[in-house]
Amino acid sequence: MLEATEFAQLWHADQKRKSSDIPYFSHLVQVQGLILEHGGDAGQAIAGLLHDSLEDAPDSRERTAREAIIEDRFGLRVLKMILTCTDTGPDEFLTQKKGWKERKDRYVAQLSSATSDACLVAGCDKRHNLHAIIFDGKAEGLSVFDRFTASPVETLWYYETVIGVIRDSLPRRLVIELDELLQALESMVENLSE
Repeated sequence: MLEATEFAQLWHADQKRKSSDIPYFSHLVQVQGLILEHGGDAGQAIAGLLHDSLEDAPDSRERTAREAIIEDRFGLRVLKMILTCTDTGPDEFLTQKKGWKERKDRYVAQLSSATSDACLVAGCDKRHNLHAIIFDGKAEGLSVFDRFTASPVETLWYYETVIGVIRDSLPRRLVIELDELLQALESMVENLSE
């Protein structure tokens, strides 16, 4: 896992979480921790650390190189989990992606036939993202939604849909956590429309 941590730091070194000064690397480490906390193995933990490495590559050549590195260093199983948890295609990269809805529909379709290994990685990623939205919303107010491309209603749709697709593959405790966070997100979105 140490080598994967080094790659995650290298590949995401200058990135920050949306509209914040929080290093993006912190998200990756927390997803890894959630995976281990919910019974994941070393391969899943590595996939959690590297789950955004392909879609965040600066160009298609680097994306291809990263795929090769991941398969060579960590194996095909880890690469497949990362590909499943990536919402971009091979011709897309950090600054050149298809539209939000097209990417999210593709991601949901990928998850509908995903292994339980990949579902745990996706579930922990969504768990950490939802937690950040909810608690940033409590600290900053409903302007938290301004940082996203999608509308609040689309954001809610996306999380509800993803969690609905993978919930039967997830540990019970993680499902409970996700459901509570979804309820909080739903309340936030309802407050916007009042």
